[in-house]
Amino acid sequence: MLKIPKLKHTDSGNFFLIAGPCAIEGREIAFEIAEKMVQITERLKVPYIFKGSYRKANRTRADSFTGIGDEKALRILKEVGDHFDVPTTTDIHETTEAALAAQYVDVLQIPAFLCRQTDLLVAAAKTGKVVNVKKGQFMSGASMKFAVEKIELCGNRNVILTDRGNSFGYADLVVDFRNIVEMKSFGVPVVMDCTHSLQQPNQSSGVTGGRPALIATIAKAAIAVGADGLFMETHPRPTEAKSDAANMLPLDQMEEMLHKLLMIRRAIL
Repeated sequence: MLKIPKLKHTDSGNFFLIAGPCAIEGREIAFEIAEKMVQITERLKVPYIFKGSYRKANRTRADSFTGIGDEKALRILKEVGDHFDVPTTTDIHETTEAALAAQYVDVLQIPAFLCRQTDLLVAAAKTGKVVNVKKGQFMSGASMKFAVEKIELCGNRNVILTDRGNSFGYADLVVDFRNIVEMKSFGVPVVMDCTHSLQQPNQSSGVTGGRPALIATIAKAAIAVGADGLFMETHPRPTEAKSDAANMLPLDQMEEMLHKLLMIRRAIL
């Protein structure tokens, strides 16, 4: 388990969980989600990291929601972390964002489309923060060893790799669970993104679709093959979410799902 400030229950033997809204929409909704997630993960002794994007840079349409303002969203992330005493994470998109975001969060996430951007990986590594690199939809698990090397060559060995599926045609994704095993061989924690891996991109409407009914299926399979952690975007009212509404897990389904996943985890240990 990585040494992440404020990460609890690291001796429980359970997988860790990165979860929260797709985007920071405001303080009230961020706190609502964080409060519920902290209650659940405390009961189940699941190491928990709160996730929220302070800005959505990768949008299909020009009129898509991108954020409430960088500094405002980052301050909310820090407030969540301080108030609930949990680590937080957000994604960054350009080298100049690394040092800025590092002032507010504990883990920097590299989006899948940017996982080959050397300068971005180096900038994130040099902050000294944990760096979570999402595997590109166009990448194999084996090829992600080079992303790990780029970060470790900067003297930062706090690396996580996250699988989020591979492009399958123009408007679908498929998960090859061999990638989890392959990436674990690099000696870093490996996470399965159970929501983005079910996206249906490139829709004619310009709004990405999804298949949230299969989130539990992806999560169960990932734990069964040895994933160290899970990533899920969740919202109390997904249809009202301003980003990725089509593939988020309803918050009221989280606890029951985690309970079942923990049983699978115990069965394979």
